[in-house]
Amino acid sequence: MATVMLTGEVIDVRFTGWERVWTGRERFVLPVGAVRHAAPVGEPVRLAHGARRGFVVSGLAKIGVWGLFGGPRQLVAARRGEPGLHLVLDRAAAGGEFDEVVLSTPDAPALAAAIERGTAARP
Repeated sequence: MATVMLTGEVIDVRFTGWERVWTGRERFVLPVGAVRHAAPVGEPVRLAHGARRGFVVSGLAKIGVWGLFGGPRQLVAARRGEPGLHLVLDRAAAGGEFDEVVLSTPDAPALAAAIERGTAARP
């Protein structure tokens, strides 16, 4: 399961071994200011849609990049039965790669609240 750390104005996502293979990266770092909306979700696996480059075990796990040919481009590391964090991004401010991030993390509710507080505090 990916590790998500919120330190000051930065969200640092670090992927585990298999997640690294399918996401094509060891970590994803973005400024809190690039987040338009953060929300905890009960079933993060259901949020990934569209063409993909990644790993799927139907209904159990989705890891990789979704939305390759249209729709929002999503970075996903989600598993069934685990709380999820859904981040809607300002693509340009987030580095131009992704519109959304969908992750399974046990701290999803607290992280979403902290990120939302950080986005509300910006001018």
